Amino acid sequence: MKRPKRSGAGARSAHLLDTSTLLWALGEPERLSPRARRLVEAGENVVSVASYWEVVIKTQKGLLSISDLATWWRRATDLTTARVLNVRSSHITALAALPMRHKDPFDRILIAQANAEGLALVTNDASIGEYPIQTLW
Repeated sequence: MKRPKRSGAGARSAHLLDTSTLLWALGEPERLSPRARRLVEAGENVVSVASYWEVVIKTQKGLLSISDLATWWRRATDLTTARVLNVRSSHITALAALPMRHKDPFDRILIAQANAEGLALVTNDASIGEYPIQTLW
């Protein structure tokens, strides 16, 4: 996959949505920055199956209230017109090379996937900016 264009205000390329961005885009779009909202609305979204996994765990812990997770995931990918990115061995290899700056395992796999796939990560988590990936917010 091509690396995202890094210059020009109008440059468009695929971008990976982190889990919070995905949840906010679907249920609380006002929490997105204007730029993040434009990116989500413009399409070319990629969502990781790791975000689905994170949502399942948070729902099981009672942190989210989603009654039908499979339907939620289908609607999430449909409504954001997103391509689903499965976790592959190349992502795990990229994960193994990451320094332990960020402890959240879901954020770490998203960082590794963004790195391995050459995708910008749409996130409001400033600590992710410490990694050698492009972040957008």
